[in-house]
Amino acid sequence: MCGINGIISYHSSSIEDFENRLLKMNNQIIHRGPDDCGHFVQRNTTNQVGMAMRRLSIIDLNTGHQPIYNQDKSLVIVFNGEIYNYQNLRLELENAGATFQTQSDTEVILKLYEYQGTKAFSKLDGMFAFSIYDKKEEKVIIARDLFGEKPLYYYHGQNEFIWASELKSIVSYLNFKPAISNQGLSLFLKLTYIPAPYTIYNDIYKLNANSYIEFNIQSNAFKTHLINELKNYTNTEIQFLNAKSKVRDLVMESIESRSISDVPLGTFLSGGVDSSIVSWGLSKIKRERINTYSIGFEKEEFDETDKAKTVAKLIKSNHHEFILKESDIEESIHEIILNFDEPFADPSSLPTYMVSKLTREHVKVALTGDGGDEVFGGYNKYYMGKLNTHYTRWVPKSLHNATKDLTNKLLSSKDDSQGIKFKLKKLINSVEYGNSYYWNIISQGFLQPEQILQKDYVYENPFDHYQEITKNLKLNSLNDFRELDRHVSLEGDMLVKVDRTSMFASLECRAPFLNKKLWKYTNSLPSSFLLNGWNKKHILKETFKSEFPEGFLEKSKQGFVVPVGDWLRSSLKKEVAHYVSNEFLNKQGVFQKDQIQDLLNNHLTGNIDSSRQAWTFYVFQKWYEKNYL
Repeated sequence: MCGINGIISYHSSSIEDFENRLLKMNNQIIHRGPDDCGHFVQRNTTNQVGMAMRRLSIIDLNTGHQPIYNQDKSLVIVFNGEIYNYQNLRLELENAGATFQTQSDTEVILKLYEYQGTKAFSKLDGMFAFSIYDKKEEKVIIARDLFGEKPLYYYHGQNEFIWASELKSIVSYLNFKPAISNQGLSLFLKLTYIPAPYTIYNDIYKLNANSYIEFNIQSNAFKTHLINELKNYTNTEIQFLNAKSKVRDLVMESIESRSISDVPLGTFLSGGVDSSIVSWGLSKIKRERINTYSIGFEKEEFDETDKAKTVAKLIKSNHHEFILKESDIEESIHEIILNFDEPFADPSSLPTYMVSKLTREHVKVALTGDGGDEVFGGYNKYYMGKLNTHYTRWVPKSLHNATKDLTNKLLSSKDDSQGIKFKLKKLINSVEYGNSYYWNIISQGFLQPEQILQKDYVYENPFDHYQEITKNLKLNSLNDFRELDRHVSLEGDMLVKVDRTSMFASLECRAPFLNKKLWKYTNSLPSSFLLNGWNKKHILKETFKSEFPEGFLEKSKQGFVVPVGDWLRSSLKKEVAHYVSNEFLNKQGVFQKDQIQDLLNNHLTGNIDSSRQAWTFYVFQKWYEKNYL
């Protein structure tokens, strides 16, 4: 687990200056790899090429130093991530005549490319972002994993091509401040995050998951290619009992593959279905007692540590619990938010960092339940799609529009509990009589950001790129929703949150449910196996329910819900007032002053709870002040 950086420059600067700028980029991400670092630079006739990395040592502690070269040094690689099937791939390559200098998975990727080319990237099972400099072909290959667990940003200017694991490295290289992207801003205000390929900056992009760039050094041009072709099909012939058996085998196989480590590891245990199954599975694989880690909240309605304790007792783990107080957040909230390098307003990033920090005091690697909802159909929004279909079929659009304001008033809340009223209000406001329903339901911030932005910052259709990606999806089936989530919510929100917060604490997180074979298999199942009536993740629960107390996997769980709305009214109130002041808004020139002041003032005074919107605004302002004022 590491962070990588790279530059292809057509500047006429000295090799010493070029190397110093590369190392400056690398020093921005020491937290991603505090154990080791390395770099490579080469000056050619018309350009300079450099790659660097920071390393968190997990596998092959003694000989895994990067960059790694092939035998004649015509290929060089820097790599961030873990390849879980590298031992099998190594054996395959050795049978083909390859020899190895290390025991690392990094060298396996390099040899795979040397012997089989880019087409072999589809064989990789893991999370990764890597770059390979091919001196003979005069090109650089930059790749990102299937789900986008590991980040990769890039910038293509007139005189250079730059890539990095974090935005801060690229921004530190540029000698100017990039302008704000209107599309990135609108996506953030709607979603509370910015999915690939966009960022908050113009001309800086995220490489899409499941893709690689092939950059031609001589022509200063590149093409992007898919790594895996994922085709959905439904096997209606399969029996539920047989499917359960297959799911169990695939889940346990994935947990075992993700438990390979030369350093101690544990699990995040929230007490929900996914983390409980991962923790139980790891306890069966490991001979010794495993370590589990959970976090709770001082505010009782947000605390669910009792569920985690039940599982910890069941599997006899060494359980570690941390109760989060508002004062704990106060100490870290600013650095957590700003570490994302662009606005990112998922409040659960705060406790994710805190549990990562606690866990890192004991182990270097943690298994998580991330991806279980996407793989097995576990989100409320999946059956809300059905509700929208039924609602729009029976309730005329004119009646819905006429009663919408009254319904919102009846469902309005003055606190940040995010209970049944919050969910019903979200559902009603997301109702769509066209084909945009799912875009509404995944928008956790402002449904209509154009109403709060100055004209110069408005982007009319921020989802246009994703509608092109999903043009073959009808967005009326569970598999369509899950596929859209893989492109947008999983890559842009969930995996960003886990990667940045865990790596900020120098902890590696692995997600057994994010497994290519498991994803393909669940995509082949009838949707009723996943979403059975109102029962989400049906087959996963049925597969493992006998391992837990009766009814345990059916208990509802909030997830990492954080009372940020309350905090904005208390410890953060003074800062929010500064961000919504006439002086700040006039100087900034991004928001329509009256609209945003009304929303924030109503929230701060407790008249109407607008926690999600208020928090989204606060996070953006905090990022903006650091970067532009």
